[in-house]
Formats: sequence, C-alpha cells, structure tokens
Amino acid sequence: MPSKNEDPPKAANHRNKVVAHMMTPGVVQIPGDVSVTEAASLMERERMPCLLVKDTESCFGLMTPTDIVKKVVALGLEPDNIEARTIMTRPVQFIEYDRMIGEASALMLTSHTPILIVTKQEQPVGVLTARDLILSPKRCPANIPATITIMDRSRSATEYPAVILQLSSVGALMESTASLPPETAVIATFSLSALASPLTVQGRILSDYDRTDATGRPSQTSATTVDVQFTRLSPADHSRIETWVLQNESAFNDPS
Repeated sequence: MPSKNEDPPKAANHRNKVVAHMMTPGVVQIPGDVSVTEAASLMERERMPCLLVKDTESCFGLMTPTDIVKKVVALGLEPDNIEARTIMTRPVQFIEYDRMIGEASALMLTSHTPILIVTKQEQPVGVLTARDLILSPKRCPANIPATITIMDRSRSATEYPAVILQLSSVGALMESTASLPPETAVIATFSLSALASPLTVQGRILSDYDRTDATGRPSQTSATTVDVQFTRLSPADHSRIETWVLQNESAFNDPS
C-alpha cells in the first residue's frame, strides 16, 4: 500500500484505474441519534450521496435519500422524531482507496449495494457509487430499440418499449415512457448488430432525469431518461457489449 504521503498510482486506462481516481472525496459522518430531518439537511448542504452513520465504535450504517423516502416519507412518519440509526442501511461495505475498479465493481455486485465507503489506512476518505462506475467506461452513442421488463411483488411481469441512447459494458442510458424510479430492478432486452440472438440483462435504475433528453435539456416528449446499471452480466455478454462499443464508437465519432 502506498505510504501516507504518496499519491495513488496514475492509471493509463480504465482497466488499471484505482478507486481513488473515481470516488467522491470526503465522507460526512454523523452519530446514530441525529434526527432524519437534520441528517437530510446535512446531506443536501454537503451534496453527498449518503451519510456514514456511526452508531457505536463498531456499528456503522449508511443513510441515503432512498432510505428517507422508503422508510420515513412513504410510511407517513415524522422525520423530526426518527433517529438516523433507525433507518440506516447495514452492513456498510468498505474498500481501500488503492484497490482496482474491477474489485469495487465486483464487491457492489456480490453485496448488492450501490455505495462503497472508501478508506485509506482504515479511515474513511471518500464515497464510490454505482453511478461513478457506470459513467466511467467509455459510452458509445446508440439508437437501439429495447424492452424493459419490471417484475411487481406478485411476480407479474410488465413490459415497456425503450430505446438505448448510450451503451457501455456496465450500463446504459435508456429512454422510456415507463415510470422508473431509482432502485427499480429491471430486465433489459435488446439486440446488437452481428449477434444472432438478443441479450437479456438484469439491471437497476440509478437515476431518473424526468422529461430530459440525453444532453440534459428538457425533452419535447413524455419519455423519461434513466441510467441503468447492469447487475448481472455474464462474461460472454460483457465481452459482446464491449466489442460492440469498440467497433461502433469510431463510426459515431467520424464526421464523414
């Protein structure tokens, strides 16, 4: 591990990047008895994706906007009367700042968490989210028809038409008229040129840019643009998508 005064090694490409290159520096830590109202205000003021809740010396949790919505707002509870420890998500997954990005991605997949707390010599120094990872690999502009399938609690499947606007080997920017709030589990089905059969990929909605287009400008349609993180992608499908991106990015970037 690098000494305390050393900078993390510089990466020549994405495959060699370390966690420190992609994390959001800084961690906002609060005690477990802070009210949800105070914690939410702090999260908004510091513009952090989460707060690290330290309930005891050995008990940690994370509080995210999703926790507030699902565990307080949706239940009609009063946030002034709820402590952060009550709604925090456990366990917290930690990763050292000098580990490879591939290890971080694998840890997110195996632990089913979109957020890692980054440490340096066991001290929290940053936050790495699934959104950080999905935006890092080179994305290729696309216009690929797709289908998004959502499973409800009764295991009934509902399909919605969609279009992939940008594609990488870890996720996609997709447009659909379906209501797709963050954290929704989906199945995306789409075909790539030169492949005989379509790909069927499990994913998670990371963010919702309601009524915006791929550039962030207000959309003229009722479509919603969302980031989808691929959560279960076979090595073969990963290789197929990566190959497609490499073959097509030059075509999109060629002005001729």
